[in-house]
Amino acid sequence: MLEDKNQERTSLSELGEFGLIDHLTKHFKIHHTSTVKGVGDDAAILNFSNEQVVVTTDLLIEGVHFDLSYVPLKHLGYKAVMVNLSDVYAMNAEATQITVSIAVSNRFPLEAIEELYAGIQTACNNYKVDLVGGDTTSSNVGLVISVTALGKAIPEEITKRSTAKAGDLLVVSGDVGAAYMGLQILEREKAVFKVNPSSQPDLEQYSYLIERQLKPEARKDVKSILQSLEVLPTSMIDVSDGLSSEILHICKNSGVGCNLYEDKIPLDPQVISSCEEFELDSTTIALSGGEDYELLFTIKQEDFPKIKANPNFSIIGHMTEEKEGAHLITRANTKIPLIARGWNALSSED
Repeated sequence: MLEDKNQERTSLSELGEFGLIDHLTKHFKIHHTSTVKGVGDDAAILNFSNEQVVVTTDLLIEGVHFDLSYVPLKHLGYKAVMVNLSDVYAMNAEATQITVSIAVSNRFPLEAIEELYAGIQTACNNYKVDLVGGDTTSSNVGLVISVTALGKAIPEEITKRSTAKAGDLLVVSGDVGAAYMGLQILEREKAVFKVNPSSQPDLEQYSYLIERQLKPEARKDVKSILQSLEVLPTSMIDVSDGLSSEILHICKNSGVGCNLYEDKIPLDPQVISSCEEFELDSTTIALSGGEDYELLFTIKQEDFPKIKANPNFSIIGHMTEEKEGAHLITRANTKIPLIARGWNALSSED
């Protein structure tokens, strides 16, 4: 990421910890009246009145969650915020504030961290959330980013993983599998570059897949769309670790089973064509790929007429009694057990 030898490089030590925080956050705007005091004191002051608060946090570590050989720092900052906002929206809540903490090694000059925070600021502006705090420290293992997101909702609208019922319909927003295929393309081009550094990849035909991997968008719009349709989800989760993993989370937490229909899973044409190119099964990629940050939710059967024609959603299955288990109904009408093979951050495999 820092290959231009002529670019200006300002050592972080010139600013110090608090000077760095002041420098990076001075242009952030406040979007919510619930933010009484943001960055600049020992703690933020928030006032949510009679609404309930939801809180979520995620940790991104260089070499585990991202590779700076092909991930621009601005995109990384943006994505770090999206990962957390998606969890708030998965509670059917409104995201309002974030905190950002980073650990950086001395190979990063100020200008690199400014790029990272430019992405964070763009995310805050696009999604109207307030940066209200965080921390900075040094690192011996590269770049580490920790984001905490807060949101609010009235109690009767908060949606959990544990409240699906047998008979509910299973719905997903958008399409799935594109982020994983974008990662495969970037990894392939990285390998080509190692062999031939003068090669210039042509990624135009994969633009959607690359964007889904490097600059995902959290589904803030789902809550308002469902409200306009007068539909309240019975359960909800975001698709971060693969469709199969998320379905099984709902099944486990709600004490239900599920029938997922292969021919109903929404796939972008670029996913289908790239799977053919890589000789991968597109259903497997949709089930196990992860990082889609779409919302997976259940609704009551009587809400089917309200949602069936909406282009934002696909009805992909239904919940069953727990004793029936979770299954994939293939295009050949074969019923096979649904297994979670999505991302596992604690896996010992290389």
